[in-house]
Amino acid sequence: MLIGEYKHLIDDKKRMSLPAKFRKEMGKRVVITYGLDKCLFLYTQKQWEAVAEKLSQLSMGAAEQREFNRFMLAGAVEVEVDALGRILIPDFLKEFARLKDSVVVAGVYTRVEIWDHDLWQERKAEVALKVDALAERLGEVGLI
Repeated sequence: MLIGEYKHLIDDKKRMSLPAKFRKEMGKRVVITYGLDKCLFLYTQKQWEAVAEKLSQLSMGAAEQREFNRFMLAGAVEVEVDALGRILIPDFLKEFARLKDSVVVAGVYTRVEIWDHDLWQERKAEVALKVDALAERLGEVGLI
């Protein structure tokens, strides 16, 4: 289970260490791709295969589904986790997520999100202001 929030740095070679608690579960190869809300999504190979399979079921005839499929799959890169638990973040993904030196690595159960530190703080503050209303809506549909 991938949970928790960890602050990390991206070095001058565009490498970032995975949190020690995630390394065993993530394995030696992971998939990184565009995420939502200006972050990156990081998956284990097994979890990525499940996500990619669902994406492959989207309709080619529906423009929105085709565009989302293209966004997620074409942006995906398989990367190795080195002996020190680091991954290389490709330039195009680093630019998309506006990653600078300081990042937050957030475990959200089946995936990891990688956020620019400042964007994470802003987003977290926005959500904190409306968390009660979100909980209420989720309660109405039986999720809480």
